[in-house]
Amino acid sequence: MPTLSRGDGELYYECHGSGVPLLLIAGLASDSQSWLPIIDDLAPRFHVIAVDNRGVGRTTAHAVPLSIRAMADDCAALLDHLQLASAHVVGHSMGGFVAQEMALRYPQKIDALILAATSSTSSRRNNALFHDWADALDNGADMRAWFRNLFYWIFSARFFDDEKAVDESVRLAIAYPYPQSAQSFRLQADALATFDSTRELSNVRARTLVIAGKADLLFPLELCTAFADRIPGSSFATIEGAAHSIHMQYPDLFVERVVDFVVSVR
Repeated sequence: MPTLSRGDGELYYECHGSGVPLLLIAGLASDSQSWLPIIDDLAPRFHVIAVDNRGVGRTTAHAVPLSIRAMADDCAALLDHLQLASAHVVGHSMGGFVAQEMALRYPQKIDALILAATSSTSSRRNNALFHDWADALDNGADMRAWFRNLFYWIFSARFFDDEKAVDESVRLAIAYPYPQSAQSFRLQADALATFDSTRELSNVRARTLVIAGKADLLFPLELCTAFADRIPGSSFATIEGAAHSIHMQYPDLFVERVVDFVVSVR
């Protein structure tokens, strides 16, 4: 089980495939395993690196509070640990915040930047929602109801047409052997709420692709469009019918967008 010691904890990561490096950074409450729907399709083309951020998965306890900057520093240190001068970087949702911070603090380490279902900051509505979810966890929430509520926000209406698939997804989420603690969820939500790169986006030098789901409730299409417009020379792609968890619900289309963009910047 590969880990990187970061002084105040152990950072868990996985590597798959071979080729040019592609670092995957997951969002709030998600870890390296959230990328499983696309890893098998990416691995024949890339050296895929998937990391468990601070406060989630198999990454062990770090000093609190958490911050987006600390997660970006972790990712930069991981590339150094793997003796990689740079990588293409994909960030989803909060992972997109981390990827932006990497691009601003470590521009030499970013070959191409793919930001999915994200923006330069999180809305007050989102922050209130995430902290309501944290409160529910603190109060001993019924996890079946908690995950169903989460799914209402991150999957499109089409996902709920198959009730058996929904029930199985909830069952798998509850049975996951590396659950996030209530405290760590809140700390990640706090880190997300304090991030704002809006004034710095003009300093991003990496070739950037912003991917948006047309049915995303958390980071709506118009927000993602305005976000992309603030990044110099960025490209923009939408996926019809996709909600927030684009790569989980539409993995083939997501991989296609990523591969096409990376090929275009080589």
